[in-house]
Amino acid sequence: MPQRLLTALLIAPLVVLLILFAPTWLFALAIAGIFLSGLWEWSRLAGMRNHPRRALLLAGAAALFAVLWIERGTPLWPVLIAAGALWWLIACCWLYRFAFAAAPTPENRNLKLVAGALAIVPAWMAAVAVHGSSPHGHAWTFLALAVVWAADSGAYYSGRRFGRRKLAPAISPGKTWAGVYGAFVAGAVVMLAGGWLLGVRDIRLAGLLLVAVCTVAASIVGDLFESLLKRHAQVKDSGTLFPGHGGMLDRLDSIFAAMPVFALGKWLLSL
Repeated sequence: MPQRLLTALLIAPLVVLLILFAPTWLFALAIAGIFLSGLWEWSRLAGMRNHPRRALLLAGAAALFAVLWIERGTPLWPVLIAAGALWWLIACCWLYRFAFAAAPTPENRNLKLVAGALAIVPAWMAAVAVHGSSPHGHAWTFLALAVVWAADSGAYYSGRRFGRRKLAPAISPGKTWAGVYGAFVAGAVVMLAGGWLLGVRDIRLAGLLLVAVCTVAASIVGDLFESLLKRHAQVKDSGTLFPGHGGMLDRLDSIFAAMPVFALGKWLLSL
């Protein structure tokens, strides 16, 4: 825990500065690099071991980000963001059949790479769309991540204090239903406080509560899905980039799932 806290204290200020003060083009470029790092680790968990092929995959993803940036503001963006949110509902079925695609075959590897694209590309688009929205796009982006971070902390402490019944023991033995409840409470509190500070004082504040529930639920699914990939790959962490935290993907799994849901909720509430 001390190592985890030290790593978080060193990284968190940089993340906050990027979100709150960088122009959207710089934010988009920076998180593209961060998300590509997550994709690099995802490709390894999927079973792609050839480094040149993994580099080619990242080059293709970077080119796709560039094309999507050019096409921002078109109807393509909400469609792909919605597809990203829908993907995590489908992922729930995969979690239920956790042994599906576990064998290290080329077909299963390709299926997991497609899942990676559905997770990472819409999440990047959602983060950029929220950050570039008006008014207070930078603050809304920070709130989205704050909800995920609060949910993660709430799950950790609630699970340690009250956790008895396991959530998905075959996938992630450490997660409990008490942790889920703690995540919902912490995420909802942060969302309501953030919405109030951002000037949401009408019935839409109740809508934000629903968005918080959906966002936290998605973040839990994202976390579980990465745990599933690690189980299939028989590794503990996606990487060793952050001492005490694992790899980049270990930090991004919940965000990949949460951002499209948050972005859609914000759009539906006309915020």
